[in-house]
Formats: sequence, C-alpha cells, structure tokens
Amino acid sequence: MVEYWWFIVSLLGAILVFMMFVQGGQTLIYAVGKTEPEQTLVVNTLGRKWELTFTTLATFGGAIFAAFPLFYSTSFGGAYAAWMLLLLCFILQAISYQFRTKVGNILGKRTYEVFLLINGLLGTVLLGVVVGTFFTGAPFSVEKGNLMQLGGSGHLVISSWRSPWLGLEALANPINVALGLAVFFLARTLGLIYFAGYIDNENIITRCRKLLLRNAMLFVLLFVFALVAVLLKDGAAVDATTGKAYMEPYKYLHNLLAMPHVLVLLLLGVVLLLLAIAKVYLYKNAQGRKSHFWLAAFGTACVVLSLLLCAGYNHTAFYPSTYNLQDSLTIYNSSSSPFTLKVMAVASIIIPFVVGYIAYVWHAMSRKKISLEEVEQDEHSY
Repeated sequence: MVEYWWFIVSLLGAILVFMMFVQGGQTLIYAVGKTEPEQTLVVNTLGRKWELTFTTLATFGGAIFAAFPLFYSTSFGGAYAAWMLLLLCFILQAISYQFRTKVGNILGKRTYEVFLLINGLLGTVLLGVVVGTFFTGAPFSVEKGNLMQLGGSGHLVISSWRSPWLGLEALANPINVALGLAVFFLARTLGLIYFAGYIDNENIITRCRKLLLRNAMLFVLLFVFALVAVLLKDGAAVDATTGKAYMEPYKYLHNLLAMPHVLVLLLLGVVLLLLAIAKVYLYKNAQGRKSHFWLAAFGTACVVLSLLLCAGYNHTAFYPSTYNLQDSLTIYNSSSSPFTLKVMAVASIIIPFVVGYIAYVWHAMSRKKISLEEVEQDEHSY
C-alpha cells in the first residue's frame, strides 16, 4: 500500500511538472508576442489553463500530506522560506490573471505581466530545486520520541530544521540548481510547443519555432548534467532488515538497473520528448501540432515519474538527511498508518473520473485554436 501511494504522489508530481508549461509560457509573453494584441493573445491562451496547474499543485501537496505526513511536516515546516516563495509565486499568478485587464486597474497591464514573469521564473526553478533535494538531501533531524511530548511553544515537535536558511540552502548545491534550471527551460520548451499547437497566428508560430531549438538545447544540456551527476553520486540506501541507512555508491544507477521497467519508462520519456521537439521545429505546416504537444507532455510525465520512482523505491531514502543519515525519510517510516492508506486507496478510485473530467474540459476549451479575433470579442478575456 505504501508503494502504491508513492506511485500516486510521483504521478501527481509528474503531471505538475508537465503543467508547468503555463509558467514557461509566461516567461515568453514578450518573446513571441511583439505587439500588445499578440501579447494579450498569448496571455489568454495560458489563462485558460493556469487554474489546472494551481489545482495540480494543491492536489500534489494534499496527497503528500495524507500519505506521507512526516515528510510534509519536515519539509514544508522546515524548508519554510523555499515553500513560501513558491506559494507566493503562485499567488502572484492568480492575482495577475484576475486583475490584468480589469476596469480600474491602477497598476497597469505591465505590472501584472511582470508578476507572471516572476511566477514563470521562480516557480519553475524552485520546484526543480525542491525535487533535487530528493536526491541530494536536506539538513533536518527527526525525533519520533517527541511525539508524546510538547514543545516549548505548546505544539508537538517531531522534526527540526538544522539550517538558518530554511530551505534556501538547497540553492548552494549544483545538482539542485541544474535541476531547477532544467525545469525552467523544459517549461519554456513545452510552452513554445503549446503555443504552436493552440494559437491561430502564423507570426507567433514562426517565432515559437525559432525559439524552440535554443530552449530545448539548454534543457537537454542541464538535464543530462543533472541526471549523470545523480546516477554517479552516492545515495542513501536503507537496510531492509534493520532499517539502518547507509551511503551506497551509485545508488540511483543501481535502482534503475534493479528496476528495468523504470529505466524503460525514463528512456521512453526522453525519446518522446525529443521527438516532439524535433517534429515541431522541423514541421513548418501549422496543422497537427496539438498532437506534438501531447507527445511532449507524455514524454515529460514519463521522465519525471521514473525519476521520482527511482528516488523512493528499492529501499532508498527519498529524503536523505544531511544532518544525521539515520533520520532520513523513506516511504515506510514517513507514511500514514496502514488503515489511513487503505481508506485513501478506496477514495483514490475516483481519480480516473477526475482525470477524465479534466480531459473533457480541456478538449471543450481547446477545440478551436485561439485567435486575435476571438480574444477581442471575449468579454471575459484576461
């Protein structure tokens, strides 16, 4: 049951990274839209999907809280600065879409477009850095014996953060930074592919194709560097009998070799993503690019899912402690009770119906490519 919920959480994380194409697109408003009408067109194209990203983030956090509460309390409570910055980025995004074109907007459109840029830059980088800590670790300690004791402030103290930077110390690790920047350029790449498939404007499509190769190459370089660094580094392994943690050389490489289905998933995702990029860049005809976006989306989800499964399965500490290795969190010592997980498993039956509903709404909203004329006639444009 614990393995099942780690898969669900990993799947939600994979969907979240794919949905960050909205954030990536926000950093390209001025690059693909050279006139104010074109910029409004770009914003409205993203505005139809931003709530799905926000909802996926909330669902991802809720699933972690319910399935792995010790990780939630340790990371969200300890790495407070990093998580609050990430949350602030999404708050700025929500405000921007709601007020950018409202009557009486005293800040002006440009201010809210800058907010969208901040969300697109910091939101993606911080998410990648946080994911990186699954492999590089974080400075925390866990005292489960304190579960029956009250802290000085009157609340239960189980885990403690051992860095005054409250999560921002993760930015000092080159692997984390590389993953953060890789997510940033991946989001921009997905955003460009999305624009090419869902906007009915040849000028914008032409600019997207020109920008695609540059952003895709930066993503590939950063991702390869981060992946190789992770596969060659020591990882926190856990003895299945004693539960003791120890550092194992090439742990994540061993995980992939021990789980060939995860390795196949990783390679499949990489191939599909590169194939989608190549098709959009080389295919000059504007028709058919919606399928290319979904090819890239599925490839992205496969890559992220395989990495998260590699971090948690095969007796691996998915959240290593750099302060005390024995306090590292695994999917077993940080999970909810078996009863809670079983009840949640029953509730998870509705997930396919929710996904189906989202797919239906997406199709209904994107049945026709968005154009300048449609935005100008829409009374509820962003």
